[in-house]
Amino acid sequence: MAAARVSRSGVSWAALALFAAVLVGFLAGGVSAAEIRRQKNVQVALRAKRAGTPLLLEANELLSKERKDYFWDFVGHWKELDKGSECLTAKCCVQKIVEDVSSLLSEALASVFEFSLTLRSASPRLVLYRQLAEESLSSLPVKDDALEQIPGNGPVEETCCWVDTGSTLLFNSADLHKWLEGSGKGDSTGQPELFDFDHVYPRSNITAPVAIFYGAVGTKCFKELHVHLAEASKQGKVRYALRPVLPSGCQASSSFCGSIGAADAVTLSGYGVELALKNMEYKAMDDTAIKKGVALEDPKTEDLSQEVRGFIFSKILERKPELNAEIMAFRDSLLSSTVSDTLEVWELKDLGHQTAQRILHASDPLQSMQEINQNFPSIVSSLSRMKLDDSIKDEIIANQRMVPPGKSLMALNGALINIEDLDLYLLMDMVREELSLADQFIRLKLPQNAVHKILSAAPPAESNSFRVDFRGSHVHYLNNLEEDDLYKRWRSNLQELLMPVYPGQMRYIRKNLFHAVYVFDPASACGAETIDMILSMHQDNVPVRFGIIMYSSRLINVIEENDGSKSEEDTSTLIMRLFLYIKETYSTQLAFQFLSNIHGSRSGGDDYSEEPVEAHHVEEAFVDSLLSGAKSHPQDELLKLQKENLYKQEAEENSRFVHKLGLYKLQCCLLMNGLVHESNEDATMNAMNDELPRIQEQVYYGHIQSHTDVLEKFLSESSFKRYNPSITGKNTEKRFVSLFASYHQEDSVLHDINYLHSHGTTDDVKPVTHLFAVDLSSKTGTKLLHQAIRYLMDGPNRARVGLLLYARRDSVSTILLMKDIIDRTISSFSNTEKALNFLHGLCKFYEGQHMVVSSAVGDSISTIMDKVYSLAAETALPVDDYRAWLTSFSADTVLKGIDKLSDFLFGQLGLEFGSNAVITNGRIFVVGEGDSFLTDDLGLLESMEYELRTKYIHEIIEEVEWTGVDPDYLTSKFYSDITMLVSSSMSVRERPSERAHFEILNAEHSAIKLNIMNSSIHIDAVIDPLSPAGQKISPLLRILWRRIRPSMRIVLNPISSLADLPLKNYYRFVLPSMDDFSSTDYSVHGPKAFFSNMPLSKTLTMNIDVPEPWLVEPVVAIHDLDNILLENLGDVRTLQAVFELEALLLTGHCMEKDREPPRGLQFILGTKQRPHLVDTLVMANLGYWQMKVSPGVWHLQLAPGRSADLYELPSKLVAIDSLRGKLIHIEVQKKKGKEHEDLLNAADDNHFQEKTDNKGWNTNLLKWASSFISGDASLKKKAEKNTALKDARQGETINIFSVASGHLYERFLKIMILSVLKNTQRPVKFWFIKNYLSPQFKDVIPHMAHEYGFEYELITYKWPTWLHKQKEKQRIIWAYKILFLDVIFPLSLRKVIFVDADQIVRTDMGELYDMDLKGRPLAYTPFCDNNKEMDGYRFWKQGFWKDHLRGRPYHISALYVVDLAKFRQTAAGDNLRVVYETLSKDPNSLSNLDQDLPNYAQHSVPIFSLPQEWLWCESWCGNATKARAKTIDLCNNPMTKEPKLQGAKRIVPEWVDFDSEARQFTTRILGENAEIAESTSPPSDAPKPDDKDFSQDVKDEL
Repeated sequence: MAAARVSRSGVSWAALALFAAVLVGFLAGGVSAAEIRRQKNVQVALRAKRAGTPLLLEANELLSKERKDYFWDFVGHWKELDKGSECLTAKCCVQKIVEDVSSLLSEALASVFEFSLTLRSASPRLVLYRQLAEESLSSLPVKDDALEQIPGNGPVEETCCWVDTGSTLLFNSADLHKWLEGSGKGDSTGQPELFDFDHVYPRSNITAPVAIFYGAVGTKCFKELHVHLAEASKQGKVRYALRPVLPSGCQASSSFCGSIGAADAVTLSGYGVELALKNMEYKAMDDTAIKKGVALEDPKTEDLSQEVRGFIFSKILERKPELNAEIMAFRDSLLSSTVSDTLEVWELKDLGHQTAQRILHASDPLQSMQEINQNFPSIVSSLSRMKLDDSIKDEIIANQRMVPPGKSLMALNGALINIEDLDLYLLMDMVREELSLADQFIRLKLPQNAVHKILSAAPPAESNSFRVDFRGSHVHYLNNLEEDDLYKRWRSNLQELLMPVYPGQMRYIRKNLFHAVYVFDPASACGAETIDMILSMHQDNVPVRFGIIMYSSRLINVIEENDGSKSEEDTSTLIMRLFLYIKETYSTQLAFQFLSNIHGSRSGGDDYSEEPVEAHHVEEAFVDSLLSGAKSHPQDELLKLQKENLYKQEAEENSRFVHKLGLYKLQCCLLMNGLVHESNEDATMNAMNDELPRIQEQVYYGHIQSHTDVLEKFLSESSFKRYNPSITGKNTEKRFVSLFASYHQEDSVLHDINYLHSHGTTDDVKPVTHLFAVDLSSKTGTKLLHQAIRYLMDGPNRARVGLLLYARRDSVSTILLMKDIIDRTISSFSNTEKALNFLHGLCKFYEGQHMVVSSAVGDSISTIMDKVYSLAAETALPVDDYRAWLTSFSADTVLKGIDKLSDFLFGQLGLEFGSNAVITNGRIFVVGEGDSFLTDDLGLLESMEYELRTKYIHEIIEEVEWTGVDPDYLTSKFYSDITMLVSSSMSVRERPSERAHFEILNAEHSAIKLNIMNSSIHIDAVIDPLSPAGQKISPLLRILWRRIRPSMRIVLNPISSLADLPLKNYYRFVLPSMDDFSSTDYSVHGPKAFFSNMPLSKTLTMNIDVPEPWLVEPVVAIHDLDNILLENLGDVRTLQAVFELEALLLTGHCMEKDREPPRGLQFILGTKQRPHLVDTLVMANLGYWQMKVSPGVWHLQLAPGRSADLYELPSKLVAIDSLRGKLIHIEVQKKKGKEHEDLLNAADDNHFQEKTDNKGWNTNLLKWASSFISGDASLKKKAEKNTALKDARQGETINIFSVASGHLYERFLKIMILSVLKNTQRPVKFWFIKNYLSPQFKDVIPHMAHEYGFEYELITYKWPTWLHKQKEKQRIIWAYKILFLDVIFPLSLRKVIFVDADQIVRTDMGELYDMDLKGRPLAYTPFCDNNKEMDGYRFWKQGFWKDHLRGRPYHISALYVVDLAKFRQTAAGDNLRVVYETLSKDPNSLSNLDQDLPNYAQHSVPIFSLPQEWLWCESWCGNATKARAKTIDLCNNPMTKEPKLQGAKRIVPEWVDFDSEARQFTTRILGENAEIAESTSPPSDAPKPDDKDFSQDVKDEL
């Protein structure tokens, strides 16, 4: 209870008395304050690579996510220079910004806004704008006298803002005024490109010239240019877009708060830091002392406001400042509890349950859970001594019958979140979206309980199985499994479906389970092929009911042109008539045989000719089919049929039926129980296999029984009577838009719409609203308008139609007159059926006229007037009203209405000008030019949107009990509007579709329940608090609770019986706060991870747990982060490390249509000016690829060469504007004539060979990559001058790669480099996997390369999300040695040798590099077997390994050769990843991952065994063969466990000399730099790039 009292009410005097008593006892124990204060801390920061961005601009980007109008309101509010003048500190400015924004947002949204602002989540968007600004300046010529104006060359006030018109840059209002005056006469072809993320001024004229303003609100030059552009935009002169940018050098000209955050590199948060207790079995630590280093001590690092065992020491120190030393000593004592990394078995037994009990009984359970799992090694001993409450234990065990022990799950408003992918930025985006939706719905007067229902409801799953309802008399079945004698011997027991069978074996059950109905034109080649296939499969007794639906392609064309009223008989119709006659007169079997005979009589062979079938072919087949069993001569029957036109109507109805279904577009297709597939035999079998699991599931649950009609069941439950893949297709990219913001604008277009209804339904609620955006000047638009009217005349009872008619400003007056007539008709007579009849007639007339523009406009108007009067009289509408309207017609008035409408359609909805579209409850369906879109398609669109996205919302709204709403306001239009708006808002909601039933879990004793009434956010979670997932989720839940007070139900699910400690690490999750902003000046400090009082004698290793798209690296770290031993720090109290966000990840999946992923396909990414900055390779595994990028707008395209020669892919624009990176899906297809060529041709691998001239694209990559990675540009220039060492080495370059982590292995790595160089005569290039290299090594290696004359490159590859992840750092390092060899190196590299960091080379590596590997992709050395003392440790000679290897050797992974060309050609990398994915999920497999994996997979990825002398190590080889050793590896000895350093000095005589040389060189380099480093500013300061250095500029491009 002490904790509760302290945390809620400060420190009471009773608590102080208790504290004093404890403190006296503590000091009496003889522990001095000085002794305790020797405890050590660890502090970690992570900063962005680039210079900072202004918080004021970030705030506006965040605000624009709520409503676009808010962006411009904020600009208007902050454009004055004296805004924020009362603030003299960063914290005051941030508080002022938050205060202003809070007036626009709800309390919860304002809290999320404040947190997102401190999180700096909008900074990447401003970096993107900065890139576009730089491109803007560089893309246009600038006069010599204006060069000084370019930002970056000097803080010239006039050029902190400029306007880009596409052809010129305008730097002042005078030039802008001149351009605006002449803008109407200019050429619009060179206009700058606008993107979806651009801020376009409201109500901008869509056809006006584009002007992009680059500038920052709050700067001196901003206001004048902004006011000019805003006024011009209102007048329709310009389409004004603002890209907020504060160029470097312009901070001084900004307002008081305008440049906050721009001077400092952005210090990031939203990541975790782990200090893991390290296994030191082999004592692998460097013995080099740290003599000099950067002083990073920060005296303000300890957060005394955090509760420690019930005490808040900041409050206590306020009361008793005179006892500062004693109080801090007591605090350190509490924090420095005994650290445990092992417990006895009996202590582990109930540890999970004891932890749950401690959490549940705490006054603040969320804080308790975070404190326990983030400091577990220091707390575990006290947890294990707790007395256990059986009720908690019993409930946990009961719940674990329904959820696996240790499993963690989380759901936000019912939607299941993938914890593996969850990060703070994603979570805050999801929460903001939910709160924003709730805020919208409340503004629509919906009560809170209805809002909660809508947000938590599970929408129907959008199934990939779209069924077409083809039931009717037009289907002709060949067989019936339930009735035909052919199947009498088959068993009818449906349970046999659930019995296992061999792969590919069919189940012969006498039940119509599979209905394969083929739709085709019988006169087509594919129709002939289909009918032969059906007869063949039927003859083979395939257990399928076969059926056909036939149609005439020619008749369907006629139907589309003139409704089929004037049709002539064609061959296809003749075939259908004869088929029907034979079926009715003779038999179904004979009718099907007749169809097959048509092909036989025409071709006489097996080939299916594309030549048209002629009538005499059909007649001949008819006669042949009936000759044997005809009742009269077949020729007579044929004449009778033709004379009497028998079955003509039925045949034509077949075609109309197929036209109505929409299946004719596929030519030939298969409907498997209504599911659409291709019509070949393979597709039929695959369709059966796809459908089988669905049928099995229904049988298992008893939904399908012996009497069930399977087809009837499936089609009645879920099917549509129309097929249009552009509406329903799973590969169709569906577009959605929220109509809420537009609806709530003043003078909104949505308030002006008068809706049309079908007859008799005007007063009914319509859950579906179709808005038709129609260009009346286009033929497609007029057709779409007519179809909309016909759709209503067909009588839909749950949809209404709103017409949004527009035309180009230069349209002839007849088009504008048509719009005026239609709009006036709807506004006056929309409630009558007569209006539909009138509009139908008018559209038919207008569509027939096509309104061809002619000189005789007056005649056209007169014709329209006469037609309008005539139609009005026919439909009993008042003719006089039309006469009055036509008399008062004004084209200017109509054009003003079109301008307002254009802003809605093209500015707010994002449609392209000139397009025709249907917006159905927020879904935008664009009708392409020339596409047919019929009333049936509208019906399909209505049905789909209602069933999938609207029905459940409509049902909730219908049940609402309205409070505070005038009953007169509750009309059918009100309900229809609410449903439309809510559905459109929900359609743009991004959330997972998976759900879990948390309600089935017991939560009386084992759950944290925080019930907040009226909360819009509800979180369900199942958490194992003693798991890595628990460490990550705990702080996320706690920050949500503190910020928005959601309703929570968190069921604790620890593992019930532990065999080992579940957590062996300390963990901190870094969160921002207002304290990150200075209270004394304008600086921004940024958040840090702080570990106080860490154990001194335990070796710790640091890991950074960052969001998936982040690539980070340490940039400041004096000490070895892989082996942290705090007792070695000396006088330094806090070990500090600074990491840097090097890049974000752009990932994707590439597929080739109807084929396997295009393995080896190459992509390049860059800008327009530099199209190739990075490249990548597509894996066969899921078609996965990845690239390193920074925020910006990039162009992705196929790489020149073989990829571009074989494949087609238009250049794709990729915008990276958030810290969450991006995932994109790409589909490519081969060029015509290249379909059968292989991308990676094993017989011709010349495409791997790098071209040597400057035109080769890989050359550019390597040059860029070198500048990107290799360090200081000045060092590279020195290296180019010093060529003496390189000239001494001749021949082909030998490529060697290695990996190291920690100072000791980096020390070994330098020795390995020296040993290679001393023995090798040819040029050498080293490739280092950079993931875990220390800043010191990366500082030293450029100097070492220069000194010793070698090349090097740092490479990396982010672990793919779909590949099973390793948890331990060492196993991750092992994985990088083998899993990504095909993608981590550039394609130009043909061969590479891996050499372990702790290896000594004694020979020329050229011998190994040139060795013939006999066509194998890999070459390893087998383990020695002549040291008999180690026989007991040779696991590969017994048990599993002996059986698996089957006589093959087991190889050691310390040295191996990779033939990369062969490795890629044979898909070795993909095969290894498949094997790894299979084995790695078993924790007992792949103990030595980098070694076990290739040895296990050598049956599929063959290994060439190197001669034994290529690798010698004492542990396995013994001394007899040491003299012949070409390399010596310092293998761990499992028997003696001798430390590496000790063994190295003993085993390898030359090692000491190499070590001395490497250490002296390192000391010389770092010693020279130490003085510079000590004088540098703290790590939070922004980097100062050298703008004059071109190579550095390229390095920073991505």
